[in-house]
Amino acid sequence: MLRIDWQAKAPAPQSSIAATKAGPTRASAADQGVRPTNRRRLRRFSGLVVHSCSKVGQTLSSANRAFFATALLSALTLAAQSTNELRFCLRGDPKTFNPLLVEDENSETVLYLTGGVLVRLNRYTQELEGELATKWKVSENGRRIDFELRPNVQFSDGTPFSCEDVVFTVRQLMDPALHSPQGDTFRSANGPTEAKCTGPSSVMVRFPGPVAALAAHFDQVGIMSVRSAHKEAAVLGPFTVAEYKPGTYLLLHRNPNYWKRDSNGKQLPYLDSLRLDIQQNRELELLRFRRGELDIVNKLDPEMYDRLNTEMPRAVVDAGPSLDWEVVFFNQVSSAPLPEYKRRWFRSDEFRRAISDAINREDICRVVYRGHARPAAGPVSVSNRFWLNAALTPPSYSVNSAEARLARDGFHRSGDALLDRDGHKVEFSMITNSGNKLHERMLAFIQQDLSKLGIQLNVVTLDFPSLIERISRSYNYESVLMAFANIDLDPSDQMNIWLSSGPNHQWNPSQKTPETIWEAEIDKLMQAQAAAQDMKQRKAAFDKVQEIIAEKAPMLFLVNPNALSAVSTNLKNVTPALLRPQIYWNAERLSIGNKYVSQR
Repeated sequence: MLRIDWQAKAPAPQSSIAATKAGPTRASAADQGVRPTNRRRLRRFSGLVVHSCSKVGQTLSSANRAFFATALLSALTLAAQSTNELRFCLRGDPKTFNPLLVEDENSETVLYLTGGVLVRLNRYTQELEGELATKWKVSENGRRIDFELRPNVQFSDGTPFSCEDVVFTVRQLMDPALHSPQGDTFRSANGPTEAKCTGPSSVMVRFPGPVAALAAHFDQVGIMSVRSAHKEAAVLGPFTVAEYKPGTYLLLHRNPNYWKRDSNGKQLPYLDSLRLDIQQNRELELLRFRRGELDIVNKLDPEMYDRLNTEMPRAVVDAGPSLDWEVVFFNQVSSAPLPEYKRRWFRSDEFRRAISDAINREDICRVVYRGHARPAAGPVSVSNRFWLNAALTPPSYSVNSAEARLARDGFHRSGDALLDRDGHKVEFSMITNSGNKLHERMLAFIQQDLSKLGIQLNVVTLDFPSLIERISRSYNYESVLMAFANIDLDPSDQMNIWLSSGPNHQWNPSQKTPETIWEAEIDKLMQAQAAAQDMKQRKAAFDKVQEIIAEKAPMLFLVNPNALSAVSTNLKNVTPALLRPQIYWNAERLSIGNKYVSQR
């Protein structure tokens, strides 16, 4: 799944899971680090404290009483933090707890930790592994998949897991009325989807058309119970949602019925609970990590990483280039409110490639990202080992090459300014989301680089809703710098970007027919790779797509930022991966302190 990378406060999710309305006493305790897992024991201890203080207070001064109260509160906090609980932050509220309606990062986190799936992509090895399915077989040229299910599995509320649950989930997933984002990845053709039990522990699913990487898509499909009265609150993953206070925290408890065990036969997960505090302020998140109030910061920006590396070098993790993109693209929409001469610039292959050649990607990596990024060659990061077209390299920074391309397209210098063939000064704006320091610094470098060609670049920052409105509805923009978060390896999950009819074909979306020969060729290749089941054929088709993208430059791929994170030295069995979620992808095997060592 590919999505625009942004952080904004999300509305509270609509779910059958009731949000907990904590009173002032609980909220105050939570703010001090006292976690709800121990609230019963702590309330008893707290009662003794209040009683003792009431007697001692008769002889203590107000200053001494304040000191005594502070010391006791610190003791309570330390007592709470001694439990086997993992703590980290979400950047906003999850929008939903329904596993079939997940499309935001916060909801994805909850789904990953609570949802049981038939197969799981191992984030470290990048290989598919059986989960609720012990084996599977794809047939009929990618239209059909058969699963053998794991026996003796129960949902978190004790409801037995059966083939009927898989059938129910698939039917819900593919119901057009639900509009499931996960379901969209399976829609390769019009027509009904068939799902049925073929035995007590076996299921057959048949789609109306071939689906590329069919088994891998089930990594994102959390299985729901057809029988449980708790609906989506009954889960098959390692943790369950126990408590939720919108805007404050989400508490997950250990699933007592989780099916997985380690090699010694011990039931997983090792952790008793996870507390996910909802915190948008990244500086405060980092401060809490340094104080020991959090165990993970799953995503650091480069400046924060370097600061923390100075203070706590054993706590930081640079896992290398992520799958994410930082890209620039130009508005090529026919109906956009642009002067025709500017639209002509933006539709010129030579103009776009000249801009690409003029941007010094190495400087952006070295200065803006402090060495924690890699120049990008195209839509596949070097970390995506199988799908990378190794013959492609990032564009080399060259003012001479950029000037030669512009000259071939009729541009020429007049003093310090670049003019087009009709004498128009080359000046355009580039928008990005406000508050993003990395983007602001990148744009300062791009602005400086383009000035060497005589191009005047005007930087415009917008709040995120306004930016989305401009690039997807009004098309009232000239160019944009954006980040895309890519959480899947397979190119079939980029179909909505590269198909000319796609709504996220960003530079010129939702075309009725391809407006260029090369876009028609990409359409053909993307459909071919999606339909083929032979991986060599799919790889060859997508290699060609990458070559066309490099030649035509509809998007200028700048860098792949590194996956930067921070991990408490008290957290054990951590194996950082490049795929999201990088640190807690093996959450069921993580533990606090030396309580357990990894038993795989």
